[in-house]
Amino acid sequence: MMVATTEKNMWAVELLDAAKTYGKTIQALRGVNVQVGRGEIFGLLGPNGAGKSTLVKIMMTVIKPDRVRGTVLGQPVGHRATMARIGYLPEAHRFPAYLTGAQLLDYFAALAKVSRSDRRGRAARLLERVGMSQWANTKISKYSKGMLQRLGIAQALMNDPDLVVLDEPTDGLDPIGRRHVRELLLELKAAGKTIFLNSHLLSELEQVCDRVVILVAGSVAKQGTLGELMQHTLEYRIVAEGDLSKRDGEIKRLGGRIDGDTITLDHQNRAKVNEVIDLLRSGGHLIESVTPKRFSLEDIFVEAMGHATTPDGGIPMGKPVARPS
Repeated sequence: MMVATTEKNMWAVELLDAAKTYGKTIQALRGVNVQVGRGEIFGLLGPNGAGKSTLVKIMMTVIKPDRVRGTVLGQPVGHRATMARIGYLPEAHRFPAYLTGAQLLDYFAALAKVSRSDRRGRAARLLERVGMSQWANTKISKYSKGMLQRLGIAQALMNDPDLVVLDEPTDGLDPIGRRHVRELLLELKAAGKTIFLNSHLLSELEQVCDRVVILVAGSVAKQGTLGELMQHTLEYRIVAEGDLSKRDGEIKRLGGRIDGDTITLDHQNRAKVNEVIDLLRSGGHLIESVTPKRFSLEDIFVEAMGHATTPDGGIPMGKPVARPS
């Protein structure tokens, strides 16, 4: 028998009207709404100071908001029993240097009330999964930054969480390490976990995220699936020989613009593309290429930054921040 998904249980995370002011004037969050579907990989994007880590810390009850409504895993934000079902890797985490990697995982799992019988086997499996088995009994003081990051990811999974919250999970990792993290995230998704990522590496998020939200100056600039965000930005580029300037008026009528030997049409209307091609052929122009281009997540991010302003009309990147986000 199938259980219908209700409005209440369809979201793993639903944060509504989240606001936080540091001191009297630094508005880190200005009434942010974020919804994360169950079993998806969700990306939180934004420039430094946008409020990303502030939002994560509010969700994880690390800091107290001015206001917030909503739920995490179906319970109010901060519900104690529910917090035990969340795995968390903070940004710029610090681990006791005198512990070994295996001891650290055992310690955090014990804090999450994982049974002693489960802790040892789970730690061994996770250390192997993140490529740290040979360093299990080495003190953390000997670890490199990348090794610490791998250990941190393993730590976040020791309680077999339903929701995994990772703040800059690939920080300090080389390209091979970042690829391993992407593979692990997809494995977790396949196992039914919900992943909440905060990262500034747009190319990394683009490869794994189902949906993203872009924060600018403490407000949501864009939110949706990657398909939704990218669909409207599809354009076609037609490269042709000959003097195209003589066709400028007709090209503009069809929604295109000319730049040298290239015509760009900022839409998905393939009928218009064919009309442009027919127009060029009738004028004796040789078509060299017709290329569809879907904008990247970086393009969308830059577009969001360009369109965003603060409530007082200022430029987002120029606003002071209390701490790095």
